[in-house]
Amino acid sequence: MRSMWKGSISFGLVNVPIQLYKATESHDIRFHQVHKKDGGRIRYRRTCDTCDEEVPREDIVKGYETSSGELVMITDEDLEKLPHASGHEIDVVQFVDSVDVDPLLFDKSYYLEPSQTGAKPYALLRQVLETTDKMAIVTITLRQRESLAALRVRDKIIVLQTLLWPDEIRQPDFKILDEDVNVRDKEVQMAKSLVENLTEEFEPEKFDDEYMIAMQKLIDEKVESGEVHEPTQQEKKKESSGDGEVVDLMSALQASVDRAKQKGGSKTPQKKSKSSRKTTKQATGKKTSTKSSPKKTA
Repeated sequence: MRSMWKGSISFGLVNVPIQLYKATESHDIRFHQVHKKDGGRIRYRRTCDTCDEEVPREDIVKGYETSSGELVMITDEDLEKLPHASGHEIDVVQFVDSVDVDPLLFDKSYYLEPSQTGAKPYALLRQVLETTDKMAIVTITLRQRESLAALRVRDKIIVLQTLLWPDEIRQPDFKILDEDVNVRDKEVQMAKSLVENLTEEFEPEKFDDEYMIAMQKLIDEKVESGEVHEPTQQEKKKESSGDGEVVDLMSALQASVDRAKQKGGSKTPQKKSKSSRKTTKQATGKKTSTKSSPKKTA
């Protein structure tokens, strides 16, 4: 796997250098739209519905349509004026019980791999999350935008799960659920009995994507029977066209505990200031990567 982000987990005064990897991938079979007659690729051009001209990418800007139908154009210059988040630290804001995080909030999953010097604090954080059955709520900057996320343990890996913002969760409005439905005790007991009889350990590897298997078989059969088209000449042309420093773990942990006690055990999440982050790096002796964030794409 190829890492897509490097940084560190800021855990109290402990810094855990890590690399971020995508934890999932799609196995959908992708199709091109082609001309049935000769197999040529169907291309789509960016055209303006006002002047009917093809528009080059550099002349395309973002447009937002208001509720009244008016169009607001947003240029790259406008976007540059917005506050941009940057940095390569995953800041632990608070710890919560795992059951308190609604799975509906989960968005994308990433594996966190520790560097050689980060193996011990990584293992410490992993063990603490496991034994306490908690998740760490963190903030992370991906693609110049700050995201809320949760750290949880899966087997021996710490997984970073980005979270949707609360206003991104749609509120259901099903009036039928407000109606009183009479369910008899005997029906409940029978349903419980059925559930118990069908209860077993969940093993996802026992399940297969039957549609995908059948689709792949269909493609293989067509290839074997010679039902293929050679790519056109145009298609052929296009196709050719520092971790050596040691972390003083115990002293960093003790300093973190002392600092938490001085705050009086406040449970209100607070983002650390730049000065406190500087103290963190000095306490752990770990240099934070200064690699710039990926450029924002249009």
